[in-house]
Amino acid sequence: MRTRRAAGPYKGLRPYHAEDHHAFFGRDGEARDIRELWESRPLTVLYGASGTGKTSLLQAGVIPLLSPNRTDVLPVGRVTYGSAYPQAALPDHDPYVLALLLSWSPMAPPTRLAGLTIRAFLRSRPVKRDVHGERTLTMVSIDQAEELFTADGRDQPYRDWFFGQLAEALQADPGLRVLLSVRADHLADVEPYERALAGSAAARYELGPLGPDAALEAVTRPMAGTGRALSEAAAEQLVNDLADIRARSDIARHGEGVEPVQLQVVCEALWKALPPHGGTISVRDVLRHGDADSVLARHYDRLIADLAAERFDGDEHGLRTWLRLTFGASPAGGRAVGQGLAGVTGIGEPAFELLVKRHLLRAGRHKGEGWYELAYDRLPRPQDVQPVHAPPRAPSPPEDCLRAAEGALREGDLALAARRGEEALARSQDDELELRAEIESLLGNVDHRRGNLAAAVSRYSRAAKGFESAGVATAVGPLLTAIGRLRLAQGSPEEAVRDLRAAMIRLPADLAVQTELAWALWHGGHPEAALGVLDGVLDREGNNLDALLGRGQILAGMGRGRDALRDLERARPLRRPFARVAHALALAQVDSLAEAEREMADALAEVGDHGPLLLYAAKVKELAGQTTSAADLARRAISASAPPLPGHMEKDARRLVSV
Repeated sequence: MRTRRAAGPYKGLRPYHAEDHHAFFGRDGEARDIRELWESRPLTVLYGASGTGKTSLLQAGVIPLLSPNRTDVLPVGRVTYGSAYPQAALPDHDPYVLALLLSWSPMAPPTRLAGLTIRAFLRSRPVKRDVHGERTLTMVSIDQAEELFTADGRDQPYRDWFFGQLAEALQADPGLRVLLSVRADHLADVEPYERALAGSAAARYELGPLGPDAALEAVTRPMAGTGRALSEAAAEQLVNDLADIRARSDIARHGEGVEPVQLQVVCEALWKALPPHGGTISVRDVLRHGDADSVLARHYDRLIADLAAERFDGDEHGLRTWLRLTFGASPAGGRAVGQGLAGVTGIGEPAFELLVKRHLLRAGRHKGEGWYELAYDRLPRPQDVQPVHAPPRAPSPPEDCLRAAEGALREGDLALAARRGEEALARSQDDELELRAEIESLLGNVDHRRGNLAAAVSRYSRAAKGFESAGVATAVGPLLTAIGRLRLAQGSPEEAVRDLRAAMIRLPADLAVQTELAWALWHGGHPEAALGVLDGVLDREGNNLDALLGRGQILAGMGRGRDALRDLERARPLRRPFARVAHALALAQVDSLAEAEREMADALAEVGDHGPLLLYAAKVKELAGQTTSAADLARRAISASAPPLPGHMEKDARRLVSV
């Protein structure tokens, strides 16, 4: 009982997890319905407005109902991640696929997962069978799938590839069951992929607010065993107040109910404010300590202040003014804003997404359109809120700052990730070598994402030295791999070979490091040595996708078209533009010129500043007898910078220019 009292029976803004199943109430019917759909359909789409508790329902309501004798349940998946693992160490990959595989297998080396497709990962898992020897259903879930659609528009190819891989996995395994949980305002984004994944066999389930009876259950039952209990009248008072608040909202008023996130915030505040002795909680107690409007006013007031300090350069007044002008926040209530107008209201779509994630805004769908509105429609002015006499907050420990930096990196907020990372570094002690190395690695990831390669190399180098001094040798290899890949991107293949050989000494079984070494050797003008390394990789793992692609691309550049086609055909489907241009060159070398030009044109439409790719395209044009086009592409190859043309290939490019 003392433990429950200390932690509290309510979650506030934190989601419920599977281990909280015993304390998760109010969603029994929905949990059973979703479980039945998930088990019976290849694809189930769970959708609802933000704040309706989709994550908690999935983790604490649905998954605990799945029978371990009939199902093989993977951990809940996500499509974004942020960590201190040196991201520059990873080969080219689909970031959404990698994030999903990391969710499913968090202990696996990221370099290993980066080379796998969804289908290959699922096939690599041990087969689980029921008591009759039959294969069980494989249950996979992808939570917060809206993150696939809130990133930069340049990620469209990765998004298409992600859903393409998911479709391949479903087609290959009739026992695979996929559940996508997505915010309702992004349901239209999912629809085209939904049809491709499962067609008419897909199912949808809309999650709404808590009904009155369910809300009463969610309010009262968590207190069982704590020595406290809400009187019937007190519980009804609390639920009715919450329902009235939701009914005031511009869009939500079209359906009755209680917002789960607001219920948790109010109940948590009530629990913390009550005197320590037990007993029955009366209506008077609720009005004094848990009045919904007063609690939510203070909660959102603190939230605005925290967000302004964290993300809006401390301009709390400006943030409050923007909220009032955009949403009409006043004692009379607020209004909804269509997502189509989000980009013209002053702060842009990414800021809207941030405010939704922090539950300051609610996002949903009404009459087929996406919308935003204030989660609490009467945002007070600071002077209107009764002060809460709480002790000043102690500075966050460096570990907490590091976790906050990882969260910001997950959300794509590089400025905040850098700021929290620097705070973590400043608050750590000089003798905390491992912690400081982890922080430096995360800051290296930030610099890498920003395109500041020299700064990333410096950060990763300090991290490697820190881990070495701390005796954490296993962390040094990935950092050396990252440094080697960045040296290569900077046009220093000799230094890259040195760093990657050092990484191989520490990670002798990591085939991804060897594949990177092969590329460094190739860029340094040693194609035969590169082929030797890749041959060794493929001797150990014959279907290693990155090694097949690498060897095929190098063979095409050496004029060995038939050998290149052998490898590249085995590595299909070819998603990466350089692989497709290498395939086009190999086709041209075996006189399939028309097909080669079509494939090359598609790849060139995606990439405009890739030195080796442009030179390969120039060679296709040369083989087709189009010398002028070949010369133009060769000139572009010589001046390209991302990546630059390897020195040993420049002679060939200048030959084409002169022709």
